[in-house]
This record gives sequence, structure tokens and C-alpha cells, in this order.
Amino acid sequence: MTTASQQTIDLLQELISIPAKSREETQRADFLQDYLRKKDLDVHRVGNNLWCMAHPLQDDKPTLLLNSHMDTVPATDSWTRPPFTPQLEDGRLYGLGSNDAGAPLCSLITTFLALREKPQAYNLILGISCQEEVTGADGIDLLLSDLPSIDLAIVGEPTSMRLAVAEKGLMVLDCTAQGESGHAAHNTGDNAIYKAIKDIQWFQQTQLPGVSPLLGPVKMTVTMINAGSKHNIIPDTCQFTVDVRVNECYRNQELCEYIQSQVDCQVKARSYRLSSSGIDLSHPLVKRCQEMGLEIFGSPTLSDQSRMSFPSVKIGPGDTMRSHTADEYVRLDEIDQALRLYMAMLDGLSF
Repeated sequence: MTTASQQTIDLLQELISIPAKSREETQRADFLQDYLRKKDLDVHRVGNNLWCMAHPLQDDKPTLLLNSHMDTVPATDSWTRPPFTPQLEDGRLYGLGSNDAGAPLCSLITTFLALREKPQAYNLILGISCQEEVTGADGIDLLLSDLPSIDLAIVGEPTSMRLAVAEKGLMVLDCTAQGESGHAAHNTGDNAIYKAIKDIQWFQQTQLPGVSPLLGPVKMTVTMINAGSKHNIIPDTCQFTVDVRVNECYRNQELCEYIQSQVDCQVKARSYRLSSSGIDLSHPLVKRCQEMGLEIFGSPTLSDQSRMSFPSVKIGPGDTMRSHTADEYVRLDEIDQALRLYMAMLDGLSF
């Protein structure tokens, strides 16, 4: 285990011991702000988001952002270990947020501090966001509004150090089928459930023509349904929710408008803000990672990358399948590997 790896593990253990459920990150933000200030960094804070520069901004250089989030999901009742007590066992570090995204965050902090010691062809910014797990308005959007112009971002999430060069966006649709109430014993009324079934089947059976080489097709999944008040009353309203994972072939708003033209129910998108994101495969960073032998892929899961209008990739230690699970852990060798690969990716990069 290298000194840098041990420092990263020590920092991650500290973070695990400070609860930081989304929208309740103040104590963890305080700790990280103090930690970075002790490294002689000028730390800016906007809400519970933190950012700092390795060196003063130089206008003739592009700017690289290292970003990950400090917040976690709540601990579930199925945990068999204390979620806020870091436990080392058989080469694993257990604790809530150890994998998502504590290990990526701490690895990026260590990488930032190491890159700071060497001249680079780019400006380097470390940005730590909050409210990622709930896509809160006071999270990455607030952080980005406080930053100088960014040319490239590395987003730390558990990808097993595979390079996500594209990420699906998310659009949540609230749908309402309207009918007419009546007595269930008579041939009166217009059952809203029956009307909704036709539209639900459309979502189930439709495959949109735009298929991404990296992200595949748009995925539409009905996940919630609500109708009726009593067994003997024909329901006049049936409401259901659709989770839509959008590839880069569609803009969220245009896709919503197309769906509205195809179904009979009323369709309203909660937001258009969580877009598909990614980077051109000819980008120098992608080329360097390919030369290193890193696997590239398109990610079906959402991150703060969805709010970035500039080129970005997602990569970090840990396994996405461990995220949000009871007894979450990260392997120590994954952290060691991440530190080596982050430095190989970024030290001396020109873009």
C-alpha cells in the first residue's frame, strides 16, 4: 500500500464516520473545507458545495474539473454493520458511502493534491458537490454557477475504473388518463384504468428508432400506478409514472412532445434538466485512456455529469452494483488502482 493510498483510505474512513444524507451534508462539508484549507488551499464554498484551484487561473490554458459528490443515500434497515463506523476486513472497507462515492471522491482529492505539485498544461479545479443523490437544485447546478468556464470534467463515480464516455439522461413523466365515474354494477361510466392500459402497453412495447452505439435504445419503464377509491366505483382518473432513460439521439423536451403525440393520456415531464451527456471519442483524454487499455462504455446510470454542458467522462474506483446496497464496501486495491490510473490519465495531459 502506497503512502498516497493510505492517506486516501484514512480520509475515506473519516468521511464514513460523518453522516451526510442528501440535504444534510453540512457537517461533512465543514470537515472537507477544513481538510483542504490545511493543505494551503483557498477553498470556496457555495451552500454545501466546495471548490478550489490548484493554482491561480491562467487564461491561456484550458480548465479541467475533478468532481465527485459528498452526499449519500440513507442507510436502510437491512444493514448488518454500523453504517457510520468504518470497518476494515479482508481487504475491504465497509461503511455507508464507501463505494458511492466516497472512494472516487477521496481518490480524486488525493490526485488533485498530487497534480498540484507538478506543472500542467491546464488549470486544475477540484469541485465537491452535494445533493447528487436527489439531483437537488442546491447541488451541482449551484456549484457550476460559481466556477470559471470549464473545458473538461472528470466525474468520480464507481465504474470499476472503466471510462464512461456517455451517460443516459433521465426524464420522469407523470401521466393521467381521464374517464368518467359510475357504479360498478351498471354499464355506466368510463373506466380510466382501462384507458390507461392502452397507453401503458405503448410504453412497454415501443422502441424508438434512435439507438445509440454506446447507450443503446431509450428505455421507458412504467414504475408507479394509482387509481380508484372504492371497489364499487368506476375510477374516473388513473395516474401512472414513467421512468425514461434518454440517449443522446434525443433532447428531453422533443422526446416528451413526441410521446404526447402518441398516447391519449395527459403527459407532463417533471423536468427536462437531466440530459444525456458525454464526450467525443476523438478527445485527447479518451485517446490517452484507450492507449492505457481502459475499457470505454456508455453508462445507464445518472450522475452530476447530466448537468454538465461541456465535455466530460465518468470514472472511479468501486462497483456500481454495490451502490445503495446494505453493507456497502470498497476494496482497498481498487483505491490503489484508481490513484495510479488517475495520475496516468491526467499527468502531462494536453487538450
